Amino acid sequence: MAKTAAPVRDATQAPPLPATTVPTEGRPFHVVQPGETLMAISRLYGQSVADLVAWNGLANPDQISVGQEIRVAPPEGAVAETKPITDTTELRPLGPQPAAEGVPVFSEPKGGRQPYSDQAWAAVQGRPAPGATPAPGVAPAAQPPAETPAGEWVWPVNGGQVLLGFEQPKGDNGKLLNKGIDIGSAPGTPVVASAPGTVMYAGSGLRGFGKLVIIRHESDYQTVYAHNQALLVKEGDTVTRGQKIAELGSTDADRPMLHFEIRRQGRPLDPMKYLPPR
Repeated sequence: MAKTAAPVRDATQAPPLPATTVPTEGRPFHVVQPGETLMAISRLYGQSVADLVAWNGLANPDQISVGQEIRVAPPEGAVAETKPITDTTELRPLGPQPAAEGVPVFSEPKGGRQPYSDQAWAAVQGRPAPGATPAPGVAPAAQPPAETPAGEWVWPVNGGQVLLGFEQPKGDNGKLLNKGIDIGSAPGTPVVASAPGTVMYAGSGLRGFGKLVIIRHESDYQTVYAHNQALLVKEGDTVTRGQKIAELGSTDADRPMLHFEIRRQGRPLDPMKYLPPR
């Protein structure tokens, strides 16, 4: 009887590795499989990308190789400092790249970008999506109180021209309303924090905003700085009023501009009611 020939394996396809975890000195490690990314590994073990980068001393989280052992639990005596990556926190930046002049510039995450929507915006802010059912025992979020300033604000760009005002039509079809103001200026113009606060997002994960910074302020205010050519802060940084946080650019825009918003509990407010007269 003729023997059936064994199937020929494509030499370019790496065979799967036999195990995904290897106990080393009593601590769990993950062995990188073909096609895996650090984001996928972080989800598998309920850890954050930032923690995996720190625990493994990775210089570039986008460069891991098949067969590499990745620590997926804190080293002895250490604890996880950041919350796990989930579908709603995928927009987190993956890390800094040094600029030519030694200033840290933070580039976009490699996991892809999401189109703007109320749900995507809520995810960036770490808030429940609009219309979402609160978890049992959790009261729904209160509506924003009356609009009152959260202190003195400064213009995010020195000079420049307001190209488009709050709630003016934007886009080709004219059906979208501007949720902030657009300020035109030269590329590289310093972009500064309008008020003191904490950086809650810095990256390029929200389509239509380019390189984006969002800062959380007291009294549940947030400010938004979009279309930058370079980001000079990272998530978790504390910034002061007037501190340079980015450089004005034209990412995801048809001309150099800063798209600037002031929000409270996620609701857009008219920045012109808060910024001082020029």
